[in-house]
Amino acid sequence: MAAAAAAGPREILTGAVSAEKLANILIPRDKWHPYATAAERAAWESLPADARSALVATGEQALTGPWGTLPATVFLEYKRVGNRSHYEAIRDGRRNRLRQLVVAECVEGKGRFLDEIVNGIWLTCEETWWGVPAHLNMQKAGPGLADITDPAIDLFAAETSMLLGWTLYLLEPALAKVSPLVPDRIHLELDRRILGPALARNTWSWMGLDDGGKPNGRSLNNWTPWICSNWLTTALIAERDPGRRRAAVAKILRVLDNFLNGYADDGGCDEGPSYWNVAGGALFDNLELLYSATDGKFDVYSKPLVGEIGRYVYRAHIAGDYYTNFADAPAKVHIDGNMVWRYGRRIGDEKMAALGAWAAKRHEATTAGSLGRQLPRLFSLTEMRQAPAGETLVRDVWLPGIQAMMARIREGSAEGFYLAAHGGHNAESHNHNDVGDFVVYAGGKPVIIDVGVETYSAKTFSAQRYEIWTMQSAYHNLPTIDGTMQAPGRQYAARDVGYRCSDATAELALDIAGAYPQEAGVKSWKRTLRLERTRNLVEVRDQFALARAPKEIILTLMTPCEMQPTGPGVLSLKAPETPEVQLEFDSRVFQASQEAIEIKDSRLRASWGGRLYRILLRTQNSGKAGAWTLRIREASKVQ
Repeated sequence: MAAAAAAGPREILTGAVSAEKLANILIPRDKWHPYATAAERAAWESLPADARSALVATGEQALTGPWGTLPATVFLEYKRVGNRSHYEAIRDGRRNRLRQLVVAECVEGKGRFLDEIVNGIWLTCEETWWGVPAHLNMQKAGPGLADITDPAIDLFAAETSMLLGWTLYLLEPALAKVSPLVPDRIHLELDRRILGPALARNTWSWMGLDDGGKPNGRSLNNWTPWICSNWLTTALIAERDPGRRRAAVAKILRVLDNFLNGYADDGGCDEGPSYWNVAGGALFDNLELLYSATDGKFDVYSKPLVGEIGRYVYRAHIAGDYYTNFADAPAKVHIDGNMVWRYGRRIGDEKMAALGAWAAKRHEATTAGSLGRQLPRLFSLTEMRQAPAGETLVRDVWLPGIQAMMARIREGSAEGFYLAAHGGHNAESHNHNDVGDFVVYAGGKPVIIDVGVETYSAKTFSAQRYEIWTMQSAYHNLPTIDGTMQAPGRQYAARDVGYRCSDATAELALDIAGAYPQEAGVKSWKRTLRLERTRNLVEVRDQFALARAPKEIILTLMTPCEMQPTGPGVLSLKAPETPEVQLEFDSRVFQASQEAIEIKDSRLRASWGGRLYRILLRTQNSGKAGAWTLRIREASKVQ
């Protein structure tokens, strides 16, 4: 079965409401009341006592200490040395502190946090740009320092506008008592940085619009719904001109339709589960805002694609905090459980709602997250704590749009093997060169893995991206032919992709030859990945034909497990808390070795700890054609 293309223009959102209807159903700014303001004490005082205490305590910690300075030299570190983390840590610390103070003041309602809130607002308003240095390629002057005359809108500039917008909504009278210039300054900055530019400009990247405002056919990623959700919040709260407010909402609908048009009907997210949080999850943020701001009259939750995009998050769930993590996604993900629970309820999917409630109870983030997520989380906290909760462990998933399969031994259980694999192409969003890659888990624990991505740097999104080891096919579970790895680009893709499943097996078959450049000399490389449920066995079969006989083929397997040879063609793979697994191969074909990779990067350590291993199966003088089969089984089941 070949990959399904996106269905093309669907007009799911713009088709649901005309400009005339939007004018009639959009609640005026001064009458829109999504949540209790800080002055409405009953609602805030009815929050669970433990949550109130935690929120106030977090605010008290934010009352003292320096706010952190953002000098030009720190901003320039990205251009000079490629470091983006230093600036972002200071900047994010400011944003989190302001949010914590705002929520603490809303909970307590005594004015104790107001002066420090005003300090945070004033500092934020005085920043030259609200975005991050890594995104300055958006401005005409390019990377370096921000040009105040060219207010580019990136993810974090938009997110800052949302923070200030909700601060204004919750505390405007109290802020005006400190000084009427405070809310006035917020309005001024929101207008000149976000509301005016977003309405006036047509951005080719995250809007998917050409200079004339027409769709440019570009495939969009998480930037689109993430920015739109923050822009929409800002427009609904702070845009004082009714005509411009309606125009902003109408344009947001067009931009979000461009995003949706890039999805296949199955709703698969090629950016992976962690980015789904700000892709499909941010789409939901937009839909909830629109639902609220029209008193439920704008409601597209019955649209099939909206439901399928939501379901991706539980379809990619392996067990515990582990999720199928192709591309830049980490293996361990803490999903926004409350948002997933609410999304599941809106589309009427009990599995999604249960996973969300389970995740929220597992990692209850009462004091964390953006204000746009924290407010609905707090005001639904009591109900969510009482909701049915449980891991959603789906037996079989096939997403033809991104050519990804997931399979486990049986529905609802993490016991036994889990296999996920994908085809696709090497120009996907947050791409790694990994066509034909796969992962294997045993008892919900990792055995054969996708490593993920290190902390972002200047190199990550540059022409040098594929110099980074985690992006290369030689560090995925794939063959390297005479030192030649897969290449980046849309043309490097799987072909002849087929999927099938039954009660006995689940299988993905594909030819990965097209993912390699011409110098690799690969005429065909047919890979079949199979989970045999009845025998609790994973089988990887490769059959290849090359233009010339290679000197060496290396088959890589990435793992957190240390290998121990236990016989000819048999390796025992062991890791703490993971069932012992046995890897079997033809010892007449392969010689096995293992490299230890010390992990120092904090992002990778969060999933894998301090060490990973790279198993190298080498075959020499194999001839122009050949075939082999690897088998993975639980050691305890070996006869």
